[in-house]
Amino acid sequence: MFEQVIAYCERTDFSYWSEPVNAVTNIAFVIAAVYVWPRTRGLILARVMAVVLALIGVGSYLWHTHATGWSSVADVLFIVLFILVYLFAATRDYLGASARVAAFSAAAFFPYAAGFAWVFGAVLPGGNALYASVAVLIAGYGLWLRRSATGRGLLVGAGILVVSLGFRMADAPVCAAFSVGTHFMWHILNGVMLGWMILVYCNHMRSGALAPRPPSG
Repeated sequence: MFEQVIAYCERTDFSYWSEPVNAVTNIAFVIAAVYVWPRTRGLILARVMAVVLALIGVGSYLWHTHATGWSSVADVLFIVLFILVYLFAATRDYLGASARVAAFSAAAFFPYAAGFAWVFGAVLPGGNALYASVAVLIAGYGLWLRRSATGRGLLVGAGILVVSLGFRMADAPVCAAFSVGTHFMWHILNGVMLGWMILVYCNHMRSGALAPRPPSG
């Protein structure tokens, strides 16, 4: 847990500020959280998402400064927590499912992500398969709700995440030509994307839109 690793192009040694751009750009998550916070008033889950969004920035900052096993856990922990909260909210409030079904859907994310990584891990190594699985999940909800503003908003979010993932995957290939790498764009675009996803949820809840239920029979 305390062993240091070099995981990104920008890092060349184990000093605290070896990844200054990657570290500082985590402010994007905090800025996004501060921006959406007033818009989450009265929506408990949206407020939880905003707090977790800020914590994602903190966890990622720790990872890009300490570069240890424990800081990697801090980085991933808050990301996964955001996914679980949003998946619960989306299933309950977008699809009109019960809280029990929504909780089951959130728990099912773990075997889903593991299965996705097993199938696509060879072409999406590291954490890329996890994030790609999230993009597919968001797109799936968006397509289900494609006739609504919420569905279109989710598709936009999935699109931003795909572009962001491209920058994450390009970090090593461009390293020889661009020593800073491209991982910092993953932070900036993800801050935008997660803030956008919270706004989509807030707009849905305030619109009073009825959640479409899956056809029976």
